[in-house]
Amino acid sequence: MANIVIDRIRKSFGAFQALKEVSLTINDGEFVSLLGPSGCGKTTLLRIIAGLETSTSGDVRIGDRSIIGLAPKDRGLAMVFQNYAVFPHMTVYENVAFGLRMQKADDTRVKAQVEKAAGLLHIEPYLDRYPNKLSGGQRQRVAVARALAVQPKVLLMDEPLSNLDALLRLEMRTELKTVLQSAGTTTIYVTHDQTEAMGLSDRIAVMHNGVVEQVGHPVEIYNHPATRFVGGFIGNPPMNFIKVPVSNGQVAAGEEQLAAPKDVGNEIVLGLRGEAVELAPLPQGLEMKVRVAEPMGSHLLLTGSIHDQPVRVILPASETVKSGDTIGLKLDSKRITWLSPESGKSFPALLA
Repeated sequence: MANIVIDRIRKSFGAFQALKEVSLTINDGEFVSLLGPSGCGKTTLLRIIAGLETSTSGDVRIGDRSIIGLAPKDRGLAMVFQNYAVFPHMTVYENVAFGLRMQKADDTRVKAQVEKAAGLLHIEPYLDRYPNKLSGGQRQRVAVARALAVQPKVLLMDEPLSNLDALLRLEMRTELKTVLQSAGTTTIYVTHDQTEAMGLSDRIAVMHNGVVEQVGHPVEIYNHPATRFVGGFIGNPPMNFIKVPVSNGQVAAGEEQLAAPKDVGNEIVLGLRGEAVELAPLPQGLEMKVRVAEPMGSHLLLTGSIHDQPVRVILPASETVKSGDTIGLKLDSKRITWLSPESGKSFPALLA
């Protein structure tokens, strides 16, 4: 079993706390992304798991064994870096075989594992080439194949696609998901790219300021963010946050009355995904003043304001809304997230 238990890990650099008691369990064979902006602590946590950084306190266990204090080579891990880290003086074959050679594997096992990994990553035609004869995407495939060839208990990946162009990232993301599903390797993937995390992960751990703000399935995190940060970080456009008055336990959205959560004050924050609306005539719909209308091909992106607060919403491409229009919007009450104006945390129950 290669389940990973991260137990109350802290990391301080002098007075700065990079990680503030992070706990997370990753199940055997699961793909979990650590997602967050630069400086949130995700790479520091990955380096602690890898043994490239020491924690201030806490424990990391793989299966029943604590790996804190073990050398990186003794942890049963493999790592893929952002900058490929392939050896320029070695052929692709020898690059992929490198970890196996370090384990002193016999030639039969080396050949079998290299061919298997090369087949998974579609690099069989390049085994006799040197890295300077490969594209960036091909070199990244070599790095992943080298990691998988040693059959690690856990695969760690630190923004492995960030150096690739957009089209190649899309291609590699698809291939990577297929390969790791076939290999069944427990994987921790660090990224700041929400698209990668949403597309690849079984679960996402969203990190901010050294803490894990929410852990869950990508769709769960998208539809039901636990905090304002999570809702604003995930989504394109990000979730809208509109402070609205509460009267008799209800919030007015045009002529429609939305039930607010129980025991709230006179104000609440309405979290609204851009696509969770449709046009409605005024005054029936909630009034939005459109500042910019952008036809995006597949949809129409509107930027404007509701209650003098900035919002972005998405309508079908067939709608004829123009910049400067004032429109009415009907909200999908089942897709509203209610948040506390003070703490930024969402209410656990939604009353539609």
